[in-house]
Amino acid sequence: MRASVGDRIVTASGVVGGAVRDGTVVGCPHEDGSPPYQVRWSDTGEESLVFPGPDSLVRSADDAEDADAERQRARSVTWHIQLSLVESAGSTTAEAVLVAGPGEHDAGTLRSVGHARRDPQDEEIPVIGDEVAAGRALRRLADALLGQAEHDITASTGDPAHVHP
Repeated sequence: MRASVGDRIVTASGVVGGAVRDGTVVGCPHEDGSPPYQVRWSDTGEESLVFPGPDSLVRSADDAEDADAERQRARSVTWHIQLSLVESAGSTTAEAVLVAGPGEHDAGTLRSVGHARRDPQDEEIPVIGDEVAAGRALRRLADALLGQAEHDITASTGDPAHVHP
């Protein structure tokens, strides 16, 4: 890996769900462009000495300008799903709630419910009821989300829409 001052470095998190960080190379002590690099991180403005690993990539300053333009056109949102389970007397109920990220126009909050009931002759294994009820709630939530998408497409285009699951 080689870099020079002005290049962009992007580093993926070593943790699932962790942040991807990007920054600008502001110092490169070796003439051949080999690491380490002094990097100013775009999310904090802080500078640190970086020895990039296999989870990092360097983009030349020209490529970085193209990437910046693409990033300005890109969009990123986070939606959360909360799944609540209640088990009583061999019956399990799951409620799945989807909360769309801030700035989302119509997705808002969607809710669905799934049920599971143990046959009286079956051994009581609560996790199985949880899995069945949760699976049913999530499947219904997916159907509701696709229905919302169909509604939004129809409202946007004026033509009836059907989204294939």
